[in-house]
Amino acid sequence: MSKFFGKSMIATLFVALMSGATFAAEVKSIAILTPEEGTDFGWNQQGVDAAKAAAEAAGIEVVVASGLGYGDVRPAMREVAADGASLIIAHASGYATAAPEIAAETNIPVAIVDSPNALKKGLVADYTLSGHQGAYLAGRMAAKMSKAKHVGIVVSGEPPSWNSQSAGFAEGVKAENKDVKITYAVIGPAAYSDAAGGRRVTESVIASGADIIFGQGNGSSFGMLQAVETAKTPDGGKVLFIDVIGDKTSVAKEHLLTSVVWDITPVYTAMINDLKDDTFGTKRYAIGLADNSVKLIKTAQIPDDVWNDIQKVREQIVSGEIKVEPVFEATAVRGLMTDVSAAAQ
Repeated sequence: MSKFFGKSMIATLFVALMSGATFAAEVKSIAILTPEEGTDFGWNQQGVDAAKAAAEAAGIEVVVASGLGYGDVRPAMREVAADGASLIIAHASGYATAAPEIAAETNIPVAIVDSPNALKKGLVADYTLSGHQGAYLAGRMAAKMSKAKHVGIVVSGEPPSWNSQSAGFAEGVKAENKDVKITYAVIGPAAYSDAAGGRRVTESVIASGADIIFGQGNGSSFGMLQAVETAKTPDGGKVLFIDVIGDKTSVAKEHLLTSVVWDITPVYTAMINDLKDDTFGTKRYAIGLADNSVKLIKTAQIPDDVWNDIQKVREQIVSGEIKVEPVFEATAVRGLMTDVSAAAQ
């Protein structure tokens, strides 16, 4: 060893090791596993795009394993671990049990969602994200624009991220106009890819009188859109749709009011840095309005005066003048609604 290091360097290394100091870990590649294809304009696509962007910025490789479904993904995780991934991103709440098991088995760090209490230093991190601030803005917008004074929320399940946005939306509606009715409906306990169910449940909410639908659904959101696009209000007008996470403008131009868009790139970038700094699994990650990792998109359906009003509310949230706290429990979310459908009770 002395052939390559002087005595002072050896002494420094010895002292650092004895004191418990850590050294930057080498991160060569990351892998992201998604249940659906990364072309859904939503959760799966935003995750895949963010992983690619974060990896490119860090100068490392990225492996994408998409369309894996919601069953046992342990074989796929073992495969990417064997291929040398430095981090496995398990981009589905249904993967939150299997991923930590694979981490313990392979000693490869994993990132999971909807399990904020599962942190384990160096091995397991959670990124239960919340777009509740953006959903609050969407709620304010919906209350301003609903001619029927009745809006609907349709969700494909009740995971923490969906719950916090449902609550934020409802709080925004009530802050703008407490007389606007809110109907809340759940397609199923984990109906993320159930497009048929999304259409059926959304049609029932529209039939109850809602003329704006706030939909959270992954693949099932396309069924929600079908319901919206084929419906009419009692006066023959359009029903409008508010989406989440991605931007469906290109496929829903006439009926998309806005979307609460998430940019997950800063989260994955932070994870890569935390791996290098040996702080992975010791902190939580967040997205929000302040850095535009959560934002609303402006479509042709939004009048300029409404958009300008919403931007003023955005500034109030960023400054702290308006506080929007996340609500993650389903029972608390339902308590904010005017009407809860039988399927959600």
